[in-house]
Amino acid sequence: MNIVTILLIVFIAFLAGMEGILDQFQFHQPLVACTLIGLVSGHLEEGIILGGSLQLMALGWANVGAAVAPDAALASVASAIIMVLGLQGGNVASKDVIITSIAVAVPLSVAGLFLTMIARTLAIPLVHLMDSNAEKGNIRGVEMWHILAIVMQGVRIAIPALALCIVPSELVTETLNKMPAVIQGGMAVGGGMVAAVGYAMVINMMATKETWPFFVLGFIFAIITQLTLISLGAIGVSIALIYLGLKENSGGGNGGGGSGDPLGDILNDY
Repeated sequence: MNIVTILLIVFIAFLAGMEGILDQFQFHQPLVACTLIGLVSGHLEEGIILGGSLQLMALGWANVGAAVAPDAALASVASAIIMVLGLQGGNVASKDVIITSIAVAVPLSVAGLFLTMIARTLAIPLVHLMDSNAEKGNIRGVEMWHILAIVMQGVRIAIPALALCIVPSELVTETLNKMPAVIQGGMAVGGGMVAAVGYAMVINMMATKETWPFFVLGFIFAIITQLTLISLGAIGVSIALIYLGLKENSGGGNGGGGSGDPLGDILNDY
């Protein structure tokens, strides 16, 4: 891995760490971070596959009260770097490298929680310094300490990313090749379950008696291999429009001059 690639990866990691707090441009999301790292390292396709798989897992992650969700930023960046090192070393199938990267994402996300706790703890004295500057009317001082606190969040991801980039790719490849088939099979199963668990967490939060029919339809359509993602999206939009129209007409009754055929009225409106 050359110097330019390492610098670009560290910069992406820095942005991902800050976005884990700012949550504005979504650089910390697996699909974005892994895709960008794949792009700058010359493995765009593998980065998109890894990011999409991890994104399914991260869909159900959310901060609830004092409970902090696993760190998606470190999981995304570190697993993407491991994938790049494994691919650059050669002699390892890209599928096996991606599966291994997915499997290590969960422990990495837990490790990221420890790092973010350290960064948040170090930020506490900075808040008192901001208060002191605010009492003096020093707005510029408040801004500078605030920026420093956000920069710490970026550094907590950039430093581990730099450390991983320095690791020789041959070492990663050798480790993957020496991994027993039993462990590789377990990682493959675990990697598949990780995405399923993330999606199940989303369903658990969203599922109601009104939404379950849509989930069932979605699963049925998804197993039809002839349907592409575009066709599935079109079906989903169509069903949503029909549902909204039927709900609106049923709420308004038949006194609004409707024809008595809700589906026909919807088609006329659109």
